[in-house]
Amino acid sequence: MNTNDPKIKMPHALITIGRQFGSGGRELGKKLADAFGYKYYDKELLSEAAKKAGMDPGFFEKNDERAPSFINGIFSFALGLTPNNIYTGSTSISDDSLYRAQSDFIQSLAEQGPCVIVGRSADYVLRDNPRTVNLFVHAPMDNCIDRIISREPNLSRDKAKARAEKVNRLRSNYYNFYTDKTWGAANSYHLSLDTSLLSMDDITEIVREYILRRFKD
Repeated sequence: MNTNDPKIKMPHALITIGRQFGSGGRELGKKLADAFGYKYYDKELLSEAAKKAGMDPGFFEKNDERAPSFINGIFSFALGLTPNNIYTGSTSISDDSLYRAQSDFIQSLAEQGPCVIVGRSADYVLRDNPRTVNLFVHAPMDNCIDRIISREPNLSRDKAKARAEKVNRLRSNYYNFYTDKTWGAANSYHLSLDTSLLSMDDITEIVREYILRRFKD
């Protein structure tokens, strides 16, 4: 069987994508969803979870993949930032409610059919589902900076690097706080992919091959 044949029907799988900022995680997620005929979810999880929890979607935007505010406050203080520079617009209780709402919604998505979910520690939320395929997407910083600037040409390389480092720190804090795993560590995922080495088309075929071989049923 030629597993690279795009006409082959893909098995039911739930692809989760953890990613470094600027590494192309969302681009890959959309490409996988299109190629495999899966549904795709990233930030729309926020508004859907907000509606289900009866909360203001704006609250979710401000807390997008951020650990509870007191945790980020501790890290900010360690970096020498003053309390006035630290966002304190939520409490640990509301952050936990947010996480539970998102987790419930992710579980409901998994019950509806095959899909690609970017971020939100979806790999951990779906850890007991045998159809889950967990990816982590990364790239050298220079490549991430190039991708960030391609989206925002007015950014300097220094500012793009600073943004990447900040977002990665927030994502890492969020993931490490809410799970018993380590963000970006190889043993937290099934496949770790460096997007600087292969095209998105090539990476898509690697993931296709993995899914077809793993779910032969």
